[in-house]
Amino acid sequence: QVQLVESGGGVVQAGGSLRLSCAASGRTFSTYAMGWFRQAPGKEREFVATISWSGSSSYYEDSVKGRFTISRDNVKNTVDLQMNSLKPEDTAVYYCAVARGRVSGADARAYDYWGQGTQVTVSS
Repeated sequence: QVQLVESGGGVVQAGGSLRLSCAASGRTFSTYAMGWFRQAPGKEREFVATISWSGSSSYYEDSVKGRFTISRDNVKNTVDLQMNSLKPEDTAVYYCAVARGRVSGADARAYDYWGQGTQVTVSS
């Protein structure tokens, strides 16, 4: 059974940092791209970042470029999201996901497996 478990969420003041981690189990994900999405209250789920199967390429939503960094460890089957210079508008539930291919993009339909999410709250 495939399982993705996110951790690292919490409450932080604006300008602060958090590091999210997603642990995958049930299969090997080293040949698939992985990504992070988020959903704020009353809004649709939106793309945050994705990383290729090898970790050699990544892609970010414009509003997080330069502030967030996605990384992965294919030995541990984990994908992390380092979030710096957090803003109140980053407040959301953050989800990790495994894509169908080796490289993926911002379309959530290209991701097959999803975690349950972790709450990130940024206070002003």
